[in-house]
Amino acid sequence: MGDKANAHPGAAGRATAADHPASVRNVVLVGHSGSGKTTLVEALALTAGAVNRAGRVEDGGTVSDYDDIEHRQQRSVQLSLVPVEWDGIKVNLLDTPGYADFVGELRAGLRAADAALFVVSASDGVDGSTRMVWEECAAVGMPRAIVVTHLEAARADFEEMTRICAETFGGDDPDAVLPLYLPLHGPQGPDGHAPVTGLTGLLSQKLFDYSSGERKESEPGEDQLPGIEEARNRLIEGIISESEDETLMDRYLGGEQVDVETLIDDLERAVARGVFHPVLAAAPAAEGARQGLGTVELLELITGGFPTPLEHEAPRVTTVDGKPRELKTCDPDGPLVAEVVKTASDPYVGRVSLVRVFSGTLRADDTVHVSGHGLADRGHEDHDVDERIGALSAPFGKHQRTLTHAIAGDMACVAKLNRAETGDTLSAKDDPLLMEPWEMPDPLLPLAIQAHSKADEDKLSQGLGRLVAEDPTMRLEQNQDTHQVVLWCLGEAHSDVALERLRTRYGVQVDVVPHKVSLRETFAGKSAGRGRHVKQSGGHGQYAICEIEVEPLPGGSGIEFVDKVVGGAVPRQFIPSVEKGVRAQAAKGVAAGYPLIDVRVTLLDGKAHSVDSSDAAFQTAGALALREAAAEVKIHLLEPVAEVSVLVGDEYVGAVMSDLSGRRGRVLGTEQTSGGRTLVRAEVPEIEIGRYAVDLRSLSHGTARFSRSYARHEPMPPQIAERIREEARAAS
Repeated sequence: MGDKANAHPGAAGRATAADHPASVRNVVLVGHSGSGKTTLVEALALTAGAVNRAGRVEDGGTVSDYDDIEHRQQRSVQLSLVPVEWDGIKVNLLDTPGYADFVGELRAGLRAADAALFVVSASDGVDGSTRMVWEECAAVGMPRAIVVTHLEAARADFEEMTRICAETFGGDDPDAVLPLYLPLHGPQGPDGHAPVTGLTGLLSQKLFDYSSGERKESEPGEDQLPGIEEARNRLIEGIISESEDETLMDRYLGGEQVDVETLIDDLERAVARGVFHPVLAAAPAAEGARQGLGTVELLELITGGFPTPLEHEAPRVTTVDGKPRELKTCDPDGPLVAEVVKTASDPYVGRVSLVRVFSGTLRADDTVHVSGHGLADRGHEDHDVDERIGALSAPFGKHQRTLTHAIAGDMACVAKLNRAETGDTLSAKDDPLLMEPWEMPDPLLPLAIQAHSKADEDKLSQGLGRLVAEDPTMRLEQNQDTHQVVLWCLGEAHSDVALERLRTRYGVQVDVVPHKVSLRETFAGKSAGRGRHVKQSGGHGQYAICEIEVEPLPGGSGIEFVDKVVGGAVPRQFIPSVEKGVRAQAAKGVAAGYPLIDVRVTLLDGKAHSVDSSDAAFQTAGALALREAAAEVKIHLLEPVAEVSVLVGDEYVGAVMSDLSGRRGRVLGTEQTSGGRTLVRAEVPEIEIGRYAVDLRSLSHGTARFSRSYARHEPMPPQIAERIREEARAAS
């Protein structure tokens, strides 16, 4: 683990198919945007020998290959797999986006990984979203380590950053977050900044100098030993306190010298159990150098201290009809259970699925069963289909290295799974199974779109279908009330990427239009109306007269139709016709063109003609009667009200409640939760929270979350209702 006597700086190679789960490590990199995750992945790949000295994949392309959207936006927007090999261990490095809009890609990475590296910038610190992900990992016991980057910054301070990490991540036990190394500084420059040129191993008390571009080990001078003694003693005590050997602390406190090999073994076990979180430093290699600072130590931590897939309990598995199924953890010979953690479209090979195998062995050209359940509300239909997979491969820059198989615990790219979507389960066709889906963030920012031209309209449906198949955090809605096509996204950057992918990948140009909420109308009081439809133009005429009374009902009542005709004034066969006409007019609206709800319509009287009355005539008369009744009374415009729950840090509660009040919201109450957070519950008109996903993130510095659900429709304030009526009249 960096301090081991026989480190192998050159013991590396290109990752191929693993031969046993024990020889695999799946590691996800987590951190805010700009913390240096992608740079760190490339530095690790360079050190592991996967790329040449220029930092390019020898076959062409960069290590973490992103699409043009990411280059234009200057940020990662998707999950990326970079497999490397170190000391006989295959390491699948999962680089995740750091921007909150792409948290779906982060969650997919957490699902596929067995351990996490939290990448923290020495110049930027720890942001709120990173703290929240740490807490999620802690809740499931995922092993974690911390890597401090950007040590080249003028005011970077590794010791201070380590202290902040201990306070932020250590909780009640800050000694569970401690550095394994201290930085070695070179001579001060003219600006007074002394660059970090190497590391001091606290356990081995050896120096690892990277200043030449190669890691060189040496013994510290006598004058250097006192400077590391305090940190070394604290590290040893932290390791021993988490040791499974309960006698070790007593022996240590009694003066016994614990050998380094025992400490390293205990450290590795504590890291794998998720109870100790080492802090390391890393920096990319200088131009022409072979190894980046701290990369050898980090690779040794990953291969020696992070758990194998055998130690990670797989998600719950059922049959496709929901019956529980017990599986042996990560058994290459067990039933096939794999999961699609990412879906992408390649212009040459079509759909490519990144798959984590949890049980069994996935082989090229096999026929598998694809199960996808539970995301119907986001435009993903449930499906159970058999598909023959194409080639298996491991990503290598812009190229793919062909694999013959992928065993339990490993990851691979699968070509030509045309029906599989992100989150789907792959299993044997004669033993179909389904994995419990991971938690997906709810997209809460609406993006209403329409095709730019007739040619785009023809391609829009297919393009949107492919888009949501790739991204389960996106929800597609065909709103029947407003007749809008709405893409629900996680934020503005998410929606920008969606529009760009529609244009560049699927050749669909769309226009963004204002999003409409589903308004309703209702009567403010009782009213009456007479519908007279009489036409005589020679031959067979039309004759229907009906008289109705309309009165409001409590919310949620819908349209109630009552027949109180006496004496056969309206023949029995035409009463359903009147009702049909009334309901058709109610669906169209009577004031501003929104559906009428929550009224009772009573048919009181009418007239008919023995020859000229008809079903169509009484339908028309019913509609006319309802319109006349509406003209004689005030019509309320109803807006949908959402029940909103906001989980926010205590320091932002006041600002959130004030903001909700400014949106015409009614705060229903607050509830204290764990971790210094408060749950604020409120009812807010939906028209006021169209951009709340963006505004709340700004208000809380990215640390708050919210959910919403429909509560009811209720009358709008008169001034807002009048404005909407004027807009409706202008548009008609």
